[in-house]
Amino acid sequence: MTSYVFITGGVVSSLGKGITSACLGAILEARGLSISMIKLDPYLNVDPGTMSPFQHGEVFVTHDGTEADLDLGHYERFVRTTTGRNSNFTTGRIYESVIGKERRGDYLGATVQVIPHITDEIKESVVRGAGDADVCLVEIGGTVGDIESLPFLEAIRQMGVELGHDRVVYVHLTLVPYIATSSEIKTKPTQHSVKELRSIGIQPDVLVCRSEQPLPDEQRKKIALFTNVKEAAVISAYDADDLYKIPGMMHDQGLDDIVVKQFGLDVPPANLSEWQAIVEAKQNPQGEVDIAMVGKYVDLRDAYISLSEALLHGGIHTRTRVNIHYMESQDLEEQGVECLQGMDGIVVPGGFGDRGIEGKIRAAKFARENDVPYLGICLGLQVAVIDAARHVAGLDGAMSTEIEKNSPHPVIGLITEWRDASGDVEERDERSELGGTMRLGAQQITLAKDSLAAMTYGTELIEERHRHRYEVNNNYRDRLEATGLRFSGLSVDDLVEMVEIPAHPWFLASQFHPEFTSNPRDGHPLFSGFITAARLHHQGVLPRAAQA
Repeated sequence: MTSYVFITGGVVSSLGKGITSACLGAILEARGLSISMIKLDPYLNVDPGTMSPFQHGEVFVTHDGTEADLDLGHYERFVRTTTGRNSNFTTGRIYESVIGKERRGDYLGATVQVIPHITDEIKESVVRGAGDADVCLVEIGGTVGDIESLPFLEAIRQMGVELGHDRVVYVHLTLVPYIATSSEIKTKPTQHSVKELRSIGIQPDVLVCRSEQPLPDEQRKKIALFTNVKEAAVISAYDADDLYKIPGMMHDQGLDDIVVKQFGLDVPPANLSEWQAIVEAKQNPQGEVDIAMVGKYVDLRDAYISLSEALLHGGIHTRTRVNIHYMESQDLEEQGVECLQGMDGIVVPGGFGDRGIEGKIRAAKFARENDVPYLGICLGLQVAVIDAARHVAGLDGAMSTEIEKNSPHPVIGLITEWRDASGDVEERDERSELGGTMRLGAQQITLAKDSLAAMTYGTELIEERHRHRYEVNNNYRDRLEATGLRFSGLSVDDLVEMVEIPAHPWFLASQFHPEFTSNPRDGHPLFSGFITAARLHHQGVLPRAAQA
């Protein structure tokens, strides 16, 4: 029988509800409990798939092909869980389902209302997403007091009444600011946030208080007194210099004990040895590299959060300090590629649209011509192919039809038909809707024997997640291979999945997104291989043909 932890946020947004939820999940998992995790988002979009990275950060893709909130990436990095379609529900999706039922006549002529129909749909979605886990952690997006999140808060209030205090824990994350001019820590915002939460019928069991420094005992006592929360349940979530220290910080303050005790669970103490090993590896590197990430959305780091973390995971598993230099691809168009000088590796991540595309092509060209380790992700593969087509194969004007529909050499084109993970054929054309129409989710890939790709993965059959509309045009494969490109990874329906240059020390690109399956405990072979190559390049000992 599943118990539920509901995590809400107050005062301001972006306090770290996702990290808090993920870290609590990690500690509970370390006590032998099975964990499921859900994110409830108040916005009206059915999913974040069509939202700009500048608006919402990265779109995380689950194994089953769901375009989801980036917090699901945190969940999978901290907890050994595989999220999916039932792990992220938005207001848009809830209303879409309810309206669909109303149109079918499922409500038998009733007047459809927020209560009970919307709240019932939310509760049913939460129970469905929880599955048969021991504990399900449910994060409610937004901030208490926002009109958009009221139906979700009402739904979790009802679940608390229906399931009882021994199966529901409410955790509220708030801000405790430090006012430098008066040298004072202010608890009033937290008091008012809890007051707002209590006004809709939810009494938090735990307060997680975000602050710059550890919360002094005096302020903890004051917060406990004015919010009707036990002092031991006022957790100080102060700024950490390492994300992966947070599970240990929360455990040291007894957060998992509070939850386990309220649920009446008989479980062993938390074994956090894996997290301690991760922190130790990060703090004691044996080498250092500088990596250039040439992207279109670098002004908002959350747009590349999974990729940034995956690079750091590569550093953890190779004992390397990874310094990521975020470079705007438009700057390479306007100012040249001098900024890439001195870099030990170049990463070109995914993206959509024409802005900055030429800068990404220049980055791939620089890596190819200067023997700098290169890792291309999604669009990063496509620009590498465009560079080879233009500057090696002599195909002037080569481009993707996403950017230039009438290109004389459309080496990258729209996929019109492919097989999904279940084997069903998906079809699309240029008139298809944008939402949910990409090639999405995990699919099998066959790697060429003795290729750099196969050697890096240690196998010739892999499964990775996708999110893209455009692919290498198979009509150009022979001409491109004649220039020295090797298409070393293919899908079950013969679409190009990986590209490499055998004559280059380490040049590898993927059409898929390997960053979505990397986590700090296990790492990912592609990122570990890339960081190893960058480290050898830094030392000046990277062999001319790494796979030979």
